[in-house]
Amino acid sequence: MRLIVTENYETLSQLTADIVLMKWAENRRVNLALTAGSSPKRAYEILADRLKQVDFDKSLAHFYNFDEITLMNQKYGLTMQALQEELYHPLGIKDENIEVLDAENYQIYDRKIAEDGGLDLVLMGIGNDGHFCGNMPEFMSFDYGVYRVPIDPADEMYKLIDGMTPYTPGKEMVTFGTQTVLGAKELVLIASGEKKAAIIKQALEGPITEDVPASVLRLHPNLTVLLDKEAAIYLD
Repeated sequence: MRLIVTENYETLSQLTADIVLMKWAENRRVNLALTAGSSPKRAYEILADRLKQVDFDKSLAHFYNFDEITLMNQKYGLTMQALQEELYHPLGIKDENIEVLDAENYQIYDRKIAEDGGLDLVLMGIGNDGHFCGNMPEFMSFDYGVYRVPIDPADEMYKLIDGMTPYTPGKEMVTFGTQTVLGAKELVLIASGEKKAAIIKQALEGPITEDVPASVLRLHPNLTVLLDKEAAIYLD
């Protein structure tokens, strides 16, 4: 594991953008699974600016959403809607370079990834409960590949999702499981802010346990953890 602690969120975002750019620019097909959300927002802005200043075949990059939460009467789920807004549209990613994971194809998605040559890079954040991708402590197992989690209106997860979107949540979430993520060639985990400091300490220095799902990422031979100074305050 490589641990990099930056002075602030801006520097963390610059390094994140550079990691993605250098992987993208390898002059071959590269398969990228990049997170949505607030953590990488600035990195994607920087990446969009970087792409205007370099010359390489951008069509060689293919993008895989690593989880999805279905929404009623919507073409795309919550994750794809966010990625379209935050990443794909600003960077000019064409539809033919977006490999959509959804509730219809999740059972064959591990095979598709293998047929496509495997994942070159997975960029993830970490939740306050230690989740990565859609691997929530109460639902996940370290033995899973891509899998489905049913969502019920009585569940806390449903209520959380309902507060994140104007659309009605659907009946399921699908996500890359531990085996799919650990099968990637390179992993990058990013976190910023003091609010993530406690869970970062558990994930990086505590026992490897399904109660803190992201702790398992330490088993990967090519893991980089990027933190700003506030997220790293409790680390030894």
